[in-house]
Amino acid sequence: MARTRRGAQDPIRITTASAGADADISSRQRRYLVAMGVRTLCFLVVAGLAITHAGPSWLPWIFVVGAIVLPYVAVVMANAATTKSDGFALRNGSSQEKELPRGTDSE
Repeated sequence: MARTRRGAQDPIRITTASAGADADISSRQRRYLVAMGVRTLCFLVVAGLAITHAGPSWLPWIFVVGAIVLPYVAVVMANAATTKSDGFALRNGSSQEKELPRGTDSE
């Protein structure tokens, strides 16, 4: 396993660090379950409209398309990684010193 020189990689700021694995999985599961819940509602609306014959004839087709498309959308949303970025680039310091400069003693 090759070792990299310390400081060779870009530093990670705490404001842009990703959440823990458990939080990420929980968030993905929640998004998937919400999308599948909406899909289930689409099926129920189609069934209700078919039984009651209420509304225009094109209305059930909107919910059928939603029920067909939502699994793909749910999987894509569940697999999408959350990334954080504050939009600011880190500037390189004027020196590569590893410690803070000595302060002036005014006492």
